[in-house]
Amino acid sequence: MTLTAHWFLPTTGDSRHVVGGGHGSTPGTAGTDRPPSIAYLGQIARSAEQLGFTGALTPTGAWCEDAWLTTAMLTRETERLKYLVAFRPGQLSPTLAAQMATSYQNQSGGRLLLNVVTGGESAEQRAYGDFLDKAGRYARTGEFLSVTGRLWRGEQVDHHGTHLRVEAARLTRLPEPVPEVYFGGSSPEAAEVAARHADVYLTWGEPPAMVGEKIRHIRELAARHGRVPRFGIRLHVITRDTAQAAWAEAGRLLAGMDPARIAETQAALARSESEGQRRMRLLHGGSTDRLEVSPNLWAGIGLVRGGAGTALVGDHREVADRIEEYHRLGVDEFILSGAPHLEEAYWVGEGVLPILAERGLWKRAA
Repeated sequence: MTLTAHWFLPTTGDSRHVVGGGHGSTPGTAGTDRPPSIAYLGQIARSAEQLGFTGALTPTGAWCEDAWLTTAMLTRETERLKYLVAFRPGQLSPTLAAQMATSYQNQSGGRLLLNVVTGGESAEQRAYGDFLDKAGRYARTGEFLSVTGRLWRGEQVDHHGTHLRVEAARLTRLPEPVPEVYFGGSSPEAAEVAARHADVYLTWGEPPAMVGEKIRHIRELAARHGRVPRFGIRLHVITRDTAQAAWAEAGRLLAGMDPARIAETQAALARSESEGQRRMRLLHGGSTDRLEVSPNLWAGIGLVRGGAGTALVGDHREVADRIEEYHRLGVDEFILSGAPHLEEAYWVGEGVLPILAERGLWKRAA
């Protein structure tokens, strides 16, 4: 099976340095170098489309532009690129979300993918009026996905759950096709929701051995429910024609990180309730001295931002080797990004993807 390559839309802003923000951290100001206007995001989306990427992930949170609205505008800027829209089920009724996704899918010609984000930070959730604890949020997510799945199958739904209640809910139009659900999380609660509902289970870029362990665990859980999910990984990339040039770029990014900013970010991330974030922090321990945590896997990104905190660093062939290594473990979908996102899309699209194509591992999106 060939792998699928997606890119990323920086709706918090872009820069030649690492932009702060992300899960569990506080937003930085670096993204103001290139504000997330439709004009600039459209440039990135069109470039990703031209380079052969299948889709583009757009994040969700108080630190970025709304993913639904922004990507709906961007569908008019592109022709076939799909949009992986991140959203939090606690902020929408399942019936409204199912209706919104149906409208998006049908109006865009089937270009919607859904990244369901339960929300790992209680403080941020409370800002949106959500006062459930983490376990409650995951339980609600399971109910939410059960309701939306039934609605998309054309059923009339009566659901009286612990957290959600709908009566005689039904869609007058169905999505074509039903949008696939991408879902991540490293906690036991997240794993159970993924096993029951995810079409694609996502992980942040941990070393291959850790990723392989996750894949085996989710496969076993999903098999108990008669399901076979696919697997995806979220990684930054720093690739150049030579390994020396790639590592020099990683060094430049590190040199641009203010030590005070690193300390502030790590203190904020230490308070995170996210198991995935805890695992990201353990890779570097807040230190700048041991950032290559696996061959060509650099944890420097996570010093100043939450969420996905690792990058593949190396020449094009080395990065392709690492992608192939993850693919052999069972990862089929790669959500990649860089700094800045526009320029790095070309380094990856013109340097790495052709090597994967030569190996029969990737085909340009039709």
